[in-house]
Amino acid sequence: MSHLLTITDLCVNAQDKAVLHGVDLAVEQGSTNVLMGPNGAGKSTLGLTVMGSPEYTVTGGKIIFDGQDITNESAYERAKRGIFLSFQNPVEIPGITLSEFLRNSLEQISGKHMKLWDFKKKLKEAMDTLNMDPSYADRDLNVGFSGGEKKKSEILQLLILQPKLAILDETDSGLDVDAVKTVSQGISEYKERTGGTLLIITHNTKILDALTVDTTHILADGKIAAQGGSELAYDVIENGFDRYIGRE
Repeated sequence: MSHLLTITDLCVNAQDKAVLHGVDLAVEQGSTNVLMGPNGAGKSTLGLTVMGSPEYTVTGGKIIFDGQDITNESAYERAKRGIFLSFQNPVEIPGITLSEFLRNSLEQISGKHMKLWDFKKKLKEAMDTLNMDPSYADRDLNVGFSGGEKKKSEILQLLILQPKLAILDETDSGLDVDAVKTVSQGISEYKERTGGTLLIITHNTKILDALTVDTTHILADGKIAAQGGSELAYDVIENGFDRYIGRE
C-alpha cells in the first residue's frame, strides 16, 4: 500500500498558541485509522488543519496528500482533491436545504453537472442506508435537526461525496446505541463502495465494531505518542492515556 496522507513534523498554532508540536503521521491508501488521545491533546486541531481550516496556522512541517504538497492550500482546494471532514458539532445553515447543499457540493467537487433525477436516486439510496426520513432532504441544512440527525447528515454527505480521505471527528459523540449502529453502517457502506481511507477521531470503540481497524494513533501533548493495531484502541479504552502523557 502507498501512503495517501503523510504528515511530517507538523507544528500548528491556534490564536498564537502552539497546539501541535511536530506531528508525524502516515495514512495508507484504503486503510482505516483511529486517532485517540486525552482531551486537549490536539486531535480536532489535527483534523481541521488537514482540512485547511483558516483558524489554524501551520508554523512548521508539511502535509502531503495523494503525492501533492497541500500545506498551503485552501479548504476548497483540499475538498476538490478528495478530503472530507465531518464536524464534531455540525453547524446549522439556514437558507439552503440539505438536498441543495449536497447537489451543489457534488457538482463543485466533480466539476460536472448532475441531472436532478440521477441525484435524487443517489440521495434516496444513501438516506435509506441511514434510515433517514426523506423529508429531511427538503429541510434547511441541520436546522432543527436533533444531535443524532445532524450526525447522520454528516455521514449522508460522506456517502454522496465519496471522498478519497474521510476524517470523522467524534461522529459517535452523543449518540445512543441504535444511532451509533446506523452511523457505523453508513461508514462501512462508504468503505465497501469506494475503498476510501478513514481517519476516525473517537473516544469510543463502539463505532469501530463494524470496521477493521488497521492502525491506531495516540496523540498526546501535541505529538504522536504511540501507534499500533486495533488492539491499541481497546487497550486505551480499558487502561487510559496516562502512560502516554509526558513522553518525549
